[in-house]
Formats: sequence, C-alpha cells, structure tokens
Amino acid sequence: MFRRKLAALDYHNPAGFNCKDETEFRNFIVWLEDQKIRHYKIEDRGNLRNIHSPEWPKHFERYLQDVASPFTVLERQEAVDWLLSLAVRFEYGDNADKYKNCQPHAAADNTRTQSDPLIHLDINNPDFKAGVLALANLLQIQRHDDYLVMLKAIRILVQERLTQEAIAKAGRSKEGLPVALEKHLLGFDTGDATLNEAAAILRLLHIEELRDLQTRINEAIVAVQAIIADPKTDHRLGKVGR
Repeated sequence: MFRRKLAALDYHNPAGFNCKDETEFRNFIVWLEDQKIRHYKIEDRGNLRNIHSPEWPKHFERYLQDVASPFTVLERQEAVDWLLSLAVRFEYGDNADKYKNCQPHAAADNTRTQSDPLIHLDINNPDFKAGVLALANLLQIQRHDDYLVMLKAIRILVQERLTQEAIAKAGRSKEGLPVALEKHLLGFDTGDATLNEAAAILRLLHIEELRDLQTRINEAIVAVQAIIADPKTDHRLGKVGR
C-alpha cells in the first residue's frame, strides 16, 4: 500500500515496511519528521524521538493535529498514507528544479487512457468523492487519500466477490452423508452427554479437514512429480528407460 511513496522518498525498506510493528512504526515516524516533513524545529522533536516512552502515542496524536492531519492515531494506516503524501509534496517542493523538466511517458498514458475507463472520471467532483466514500464504507474497504485508488479497490472487490458466479459459488453448500455418532468412540468422557456429542462432532470435522489437507498434499506431490519426472520413464511398461 505504501511502497511507491516510500520508494519515492528513498526509504531504506519500502517493500518490507510494516506499520503494525510498533517499534518500526515509531522509528518510521521519527525518520519521516526528521528527514522529510520537518514540521517541528529540531529541538522540539524530542518527544517523538523518545519512542520508548509510554506517552509516545499522545505526542504522536498531538503531532497529527499540528500537521493538520484529518486522521487520528486510531486510523493508523490512513494517517501513515496521509503523512507520506504530505512528505512527497514537500519533497517535490524542495527539489522542484530537479523534477520540473521530467517528460511524461506519452505512450504509457495513451495505453492507460484506452484500457482504463476510470481515467475519464472527474476525481475532484464532490459528488464523486461522496459516492466513493459511501461505497467504501458499505463494502468495508479501507479509506485512502486517493479516491481513484478506493474506486479501483471497490471494482476489484465487486469483480471477485459480488458477481453472480462468485455469489453462487459462495452459497454452494457442501453435501455430506449422515453420521451415527454413537458408532464413533470418543476416547474420553466429559461426564455430560451433550458435551460428549459436541466433542465427537468436532473430532469428525477435524478428521474431515485432515483428509482434505492430505488430498491437497497428494495433488501437490503428483504435480511436482510430473514436472521433475524422468521423461524416459514409461509407467505402462513398468520399467525405466527405453
């Protein structure tokens, strides 16, 4: 989610950044403020730099307020994405001369225009933003600073989960045969007939899962053997070689 912006900011590990790791997250915020955003004076960054302090979340909340973030500490991913966007804008401002002469990739833009109908949308239209946000909330899709990115996520979810084929597949129940629980020994007694019956059902379900897993393992083994087998092997003759 953050890789492109992190790469644009020369972060040391854009592909492996994990904002859910508390230590990594706090160090990242310190790096972002020290190197890119620089909203505070150097002498005022002590509270953010003290990442082991139990008061650090409060200082981070205050930092979000000071940089006018629309997100709170409870919306960590959204806040990180917003801070990264802010840092990218500052990075461009600091190096405007470096980027102003960059030429757009016309061919790539033309291909994108032809293949992606979303490119024609007016993403700054308030009605468009309100509609995308309403859909994202309805489908429980994480909010993003870029409404076009949110719309693409909505399109992917609809295509994968809400088509007639996907709904039919999800609603398809797995039929089984009736089982007489009294014929299956539990191996222990809980002292309660209802609990014994529930334990027997759980054991049978677990056995079914193990059988399914074994089937998948066997299929994987067969697939691998088909790739690495000796091409001279003739199973019909029961021998190897010509």
